[in-house]
Amino acid sequence: MLRKLFYLLPPSWRHSIRWIIYLPEDLFAAKKELSPPARLIYTGRGDFLKQGKEWCDFFIHHAGLKPSHKVLDIGSGIGRIALPLKEYLTVKYEGFDAVRLGVEWCAQNISKRYPHFRFQYFPLHNDLYNQSVLQASQFVFPYPESEFDFAFAISVFTHLLPGEVENYISQMKRVLNTGAKAVCTFFVLTEDSIKYMNTRSGTFKFSITGNETFALMDKKVKSANVAYYEVHLEKLFTTNSFEIIKKIQGHWCGREKYMNLAFQDIWVVRRK
Repeated sequence: MLRKLFYLLPPSWRHSIRWIIYLPEDLFAAKKELSPPARLIYTGRGDFLKQGKEWCDFFIHHAGLKPSHKVLDIGSGIGRIALPLKEYLTVKYEGFDAVRLGVEWCAQNISKRYPHFRFQYFPLHNDLYNQSVLQASQFVFPYPESEFDFAFAISVFTHLLPGEVENYISQMKRVLNTGAKAVCTFFVLTEDSIKYMNTRSGTFKFSITGNETFALMDKKVKSANVAYYEVHLEKLFTTNSFEIIKKIQGHWCGREKYMNLAFQDIWVVRRK
């Protein structure tokens, strides 16, 4: 219920509400290391710094990320994963996001100290974050072909509609080297996850069916949470010359928790 009420607010109001709620915490909390104030964090719940470090470890130990890799962060947010990577990557990191607040904080606090980390803002339309006119379904990633050795999109495809997902996977193919890996998260609809979703209480419910490819949680704010059928995602990756090399099931639907990171389903793919 609280989530639905939150989605009724305009995007700018959602940031203001969080600012008000977390201001007291920021005023009195002891700051131990570089991180954004809690009132500015708009990328989910949980321990911000801990989650970033866990993703960094996952990329290294489960997807083969190397310090020498050129890395693309699709939906860089307010630096949750860039912060732990800044001490690991030695060559190049590029991140972009549709929320100006996150990009500006990262540019001021990370790029100034680590010049090989660059962040760009693009006002892409998304009814959860941004009411601009630039369409993600037509957005061309601003990088040359075969530029990157590794990419990740964490909690990005869960906020994109079908045409946008198709375009982003196509753009990933264009900018990744042959053999490069990417880590992406989704809400994946399978016979198993649908059964859990419909029988367990307190889980994410995708009750608004778009067509045979996707389903929504909220009809008014469509990009709030978007789930995709597994067969459709597999077809998109295959037709874009990706090999799916690992799938980790998330516990969003009520499954037993496999790992802390896996609230959403995690897929590791490789550019063929």
